[in-house]
Amino acid sequence: MQDILREAGILPNDSDHSSYIVGEGLPFIIPLAGATVIAFVSGFNGVGLVLFGVTAFVVWFFRNPQRTTPENGRLVISPADGRVIRIEEATSDEQPGRTFQKISIFMNVFNVHVNRIPCAGEVRFIRYRAGKFLSANLDKASALNERNIVLLRTADGREMMTVQIAGLIARRIVCWLKEGMQVSRGERFGLIRFGSRVELFLPIESTILVRTGDKVRAGETPIGELT
Repeated sequence: MQDILREAGILPNDSDHSSYIVGEGLPFIIPLAGATVIAFVSGFNGVGLVLFGVTAFVVWFFRNPQRTTPENGRLVISPADGRVIRIEEATSDEQPGRTFQKISIFMNVFNVHVNRIPCAGEVRFIRYRAGKFLSANLDKASALNERNIVLLRTADGREMMTVQIAGLIARRIVCWLKEGMQVSRGERFGLIRFGSRVELFLPIESTILVRTGDKVRAGETPIGELT
């Protein structure tokens, strides 16, 4: 049965991240589905209905839809689904002495949580920082929460960072990248489980194409333009 579902693109192959359900969701989905079946077979229909609803939500949470990425190579595309909650000039401890344009995107539990590469280039470094699990819409979550930083360098030498930040419910950041990899705009690169925040640090001279309050979609919505 699992082979049939994998061929249909519903369940993932071990090294494939394009299936409709990402593999990281299976440890949650399979036990819930099993408990749902047991509840119905045992005659606990009320419990079974509740478990079925929870299972359906978790399957939906780990959905991984196809996206169409704009072809303009100068555009920087949103790395996450969600709402833009802050745009500002900022520095980063990961790149001391430099100032960036920082765009913060809040992902609630109803958003797609698969993250995507904002711009083609090389993965220069990946740095994981342990931290707290404050609500991801708070400004201090940017500095205090668990996070994973990916630095990308474009073919013409410009650098930008994508930061995955865990939220109040999230307890695991997933990143499929490795240092030295060449990546494409719109390519899937990881996810954060159950509510979170993603920040994009662009070169200071970049043109920002979104405003605070805008809703964005990973792999599709232009966030900025490299000038």
